[in-house]
Amino acid sequence: MIEHQHTVNKTDVWLTSPHILHALGDFDLDPCACSEPRPWPTADVHYTKEMNGFILPWHGRIWLNPPYGSPKIIGTWMRRMAEHGNGIALIMARTETEMFHETVWDAATAVLFLKGRLYFHRQDGTRAAANAGAPSCLIAYGRVNADILAMSNLPGCVVDLK
Repeated sequence: MIEHQHTVNKTDVWLTSPHILHALGDFDLDPCACSEPRPWPTADVHYTKEMNGFILPWHGRIWLNPPYGSPKIIGTWMRRMAEHGNGIALIMARTETEMFHETVWDAATAVLFLKGRLYFHRQDGTRAAANAGAPSCLIAYGRVNADILAMSNLPGCVVDLK
């Protein structure tokens, strides 16, 4: 299942747990932020779906939890992230896919394979009843972000790629 419980809950708005964001520090921009009201900030600046954060300018340290509608969509966002080169992305750990090879194995600095399956949150802040349905990982672009993953104390295994 690649859509954060999309078929079960009829939504594509799934927020990252605040404990993960807290462990990763402050971000300058979230180009895939949910619309207001949002229960917690993910970055200093939020681009929403209505703003089309993909085409707007990216700056600073990026938090990216891309739309999980299809592998093609995720790949488009991840290529932009790899090109930007500064931030952390959260995606499913689909390590065999062409997108993962292109934007993670060949382009990222480090990966944190998270232990267990994540629970995402609805736009009102409540936790989803079911987990994400697959393992997730955090992808670091840039040495500073790789070091933050290594020091985050999030459960899992960090693999340094550089």
